[in-house]
Amino acid sequence: MSAGRLYAVVGPSGAGKDTLMRIAARQRPDLHLVRRVITRSEMAGGEDFEGVTQAEFDARRARGDFALTWTAHGMSYGIPASVKLVLAAGSDAMFNGSRAALAEAQAVFPALVVLHITARREVLAERLAARGREAADDIAERLARAAMPLPGGLRHVIEIDNSGDVASGVRALLDALDRAAQPTNLEAPRP
Repeated sequence: MSAGRLYAVVGPSGAGKDTLMRIAARQRPDLHLVRRVITRSEMAGGEDFEGVTQAEFDARRARGDFALTWTAHGMSYGIPASVKLVLAAGSDAMFNGSRAALAEAQAVFPALVVLHITARREVLAERLAARGREAADDIAERLARAAMPLPGGLRHVIEIDNSGDVASGVRALLDALDRAAQPTNLEAPRP
């Protein structure tokens, strides 16, 4: 049995990453969605995650409970080490990642496939305003970060424009998973 593939889904806030991942997993029951551990309250909404205190996160990291960790927006994020068991059993897994953590993720998981979800700036602005979680200054900051490029040296990257309706975005994500299953169809490393 061959190992499963690990997908890091990254992109700017408002690109629709969590929505696409959730629907894709419903359509592909064999796809494992990794439940991240985050140092924020589970009442914050959004994706399904495990909320913990910073002290608990630090203790779990010290025990080796995470395959990957990073910090962003003043919070700590962790991918449980149990994802390695999922991959070893031959199942594919997907997690909502961070551009800043991709180099480390690729070092830990050399066959990592990055799915870069994007959307036009005006679409991002509209979606961020609609979710009502950020003030105008926060939205402007997130939009400025949206233009940041992915780090260089990534081996396998597939770009997905999710500026349209949800159904089109889900189709594009599922097509990307199909392309990733054929290693010759993955994009070349980035400089």
